[in-house]
Amino acid sequence: MEQIDEKITAIINHFHLNNYAFSKRIGVTGTTIDSIVNGRPQADGSRKKTKPGYDVLSSIIDEFNINPDYLFGKSKVMLKSELPNTPTYSGMPQVISTTPDGEENVVYVPAKARAGYLDGYGDAEYIETLPAFHMPQLTNGTFRCFEVKGNSMVRTFFDGDMVFGRYVEDFNDIKDGRVYVIISKNDGVVLKRVINRIGERGKLILKSDNKDGNYPTYTINAEDIMEVWYVTMFASKQMPEPIDVYDRLHELESKVVDLQQLISQNSKN
Repeated sequence: MEQIDEKITAIINHFHLNNYAFSKRIGVTGTTIDSIVNGRPQADGSRKKTKPGYDVLSSIIDEFNINPDYLFGKSKVMLKSELPNTPTYSGMPQVISTTPDGEENVVYVPAKARAGYLDGYGDAEYIETLPAFHMPQLTNGTFRCFEVKGNSMVRTFFDGDMVFGRYVEDFNDIKDGRVYVIISKNDGVVLKRVINRIGERGKLILKSDNKDGNYPTYTINAEDIMEVWYVTMFASKQMPEPIDVYDRLHELESKVVDLQQLISQNSKN
């Protein structure tokens, strides 16, 4: 990863400046910039580079409209003007449902309502037509329940399962490798495992847990996303099959019971 002095050198070169001209633009001496990018001479002949202070970094960001994440190694995009123009979440979904006491309900979106939800997710009258219920254990956020449709997430979720998602307030809160319900203009309601590349590329990468080859990984543009719900809980009609070790354990337990009964019968005889 490039060091901060290399980042500043790249900015100087991008604007076709020398160290002196750059220093004048941000209101410091040429010596200050030289010490940052080239280093101060030391007694042993080496050069020791100076770490730029907050005031210097702030001046660079303001004067040249620099993306702060670029300077600190969190983004490869140098200029703010080159950042993807992504929508900003309001912090809450457009419509919520509440109990008469003012507690938030969990709105349930069955599979048959998906198409309608895509058009009516922001329509209070439509949301009121969907089933809603209160779950006291779901707190610290707004939650929706979505019925799983299809087999793209088999191994984790099955057709007909119900996933409970908490509304994501900011794209930066989307964590790599976690499962989300994504509501988008082009793809509707989808349940996927997500890789967040909105900061670098303005996209989310959506992956399926079903690895049979019928569900390829694809991307979705940030500007197409209308809602994101982080899956925190699920309910399933599928009962997991016992793994082999339990089968062997059950067989052993059965043999022990048979042996105990045999010993008991022999002792009576």
